[in-house]
Amino acid sequence: MSWIVLVVSGVLEAVWATALGRSEGFTRPAPTAVFGVALVLSMGGLAHAMRDLPIGTAYAVWVGIGAVGTAGVVGLKLTH
Repeated sequence: MSWIVLVVSGVLEAVWATALGRSEGFTRPAPTAVFGVALVLSMGGLAHAMRDLPIGTAYAVWVGIGAVGTAGVVGLKLTH
């Protein structure tokens, strides 16, 4: 179960990182709200997963999923 929570948290990291860029300095309400909710859920999920998984492993997986997801979203935006 911790792995599932960790993967979902990594995806949410990509969501909040993307929403942060689209919030334009927190001036756009919808992306700002998505950023806040996704950030809290992502961090909470990471903290929950680290109860059962080694911290280094959990953090590396979380960051890796978030980085790949964010790069993928940015890459899609650049090609369209």
